[in-house]
Amino acid sequence: MAEPDKLLLYFADSMCSWCWGFAPVIDAIKAQFGEQLKIALILGGLRPGTTEPIDTKSREEILHHWQEVHKRSGQPFQFDGAMPEGFIYDTEPPSRAVVTMGELQPDAVLAFFKRTQAAFYAEQKDVTREAVLLELLPEFNVDSDKFQELFHSQEMKNRTLAHFQRARQYGVRGFPTLVLQDDEGYTLLTHGYQPYETLAPQISAWLK
Repeated sequence: MAEPDKLLLYFADSMCSWCWGFAPVIDAIKAQFGEQLKIALILGGLRPGTTEPIDTKSREEILHHWQEVHKRSGQPFQFDGAMPEGFIYDTEPPSRAVVTMGELQPDAVLAFFKRTQAAFYAEQKDVTREAVLLELLPEFNVDSDKFQELFHSQEMKNRTLAHFQRARQYGVRGFPTLVLQDDEGYTLLTHGYQPYETLAPQISAWLK
């Protein structure tokens, strides 16, 4: 197994459509290179703390992006009825849920992250709502009461904020972003969506 000195820093957000498009790519990277490097998910904070409902223009712009992601990646989306009137695009709750899962089941972080993405994009579930996030827990054999207690704790709120701050410290402004890290420093792999066929040779070369 790899030592922690070889890392793939994966900057992403549960409610970032290009990250949903990238989900099969990160799965393939993990399958191919998981024993040679450790994948560390860093939640970027796409729109944390949003309080105003989405307006018609923003909704149309976002749906346009979704269509582009769908065409390029083939990932499933439910377009009709998405982001209904009154929907508040606050990405903090699902991010905090992923951080909470990381505390309870560290090995399940990437799988739970992907599950929140699928719930939002493919199943049209409002993952900004705690009740919806709790519906995902049985698949991960996590105690709901323990999860809720942690989810509401100041510690999890602080850790989630630390994720957002770390992304900013790295200068990450868009997602997905992949950064390779070893003892010699950092190497930007991609800023934005790229297919696995493009990234795999670059990772292989870096590992050598």
